[in-house]
Amino acid sequence: MSTTITTPAASEMCTYCGSEIFDHDPICVRDCTDDCGSPEYFCNYACLSVYIAENDLAAGDACEWSPDGDGCC
Repeated sequence: MSTTITTPAASEMCTYCGSEIFDHDPICVRDCTDDCGSPEYFCNYACLSVYIAENDLAAGDACEWSPDGDGCC
């Protein structure tokens, strides 16, 4: 599987807040467990973080720490 990387248009908008991404510190995200579909662009890590939290995208995707040492990591 390969993915083509291209620079987004100067007017590309943030997936979360709608600001132009290049007015800030842009981030490009792809879901490569789902055929590496179209990228989502975020103007900064704060918008990406809130987008992940509001859409419950981290649920079940990370190890959980346990004081008993039962975590996977």
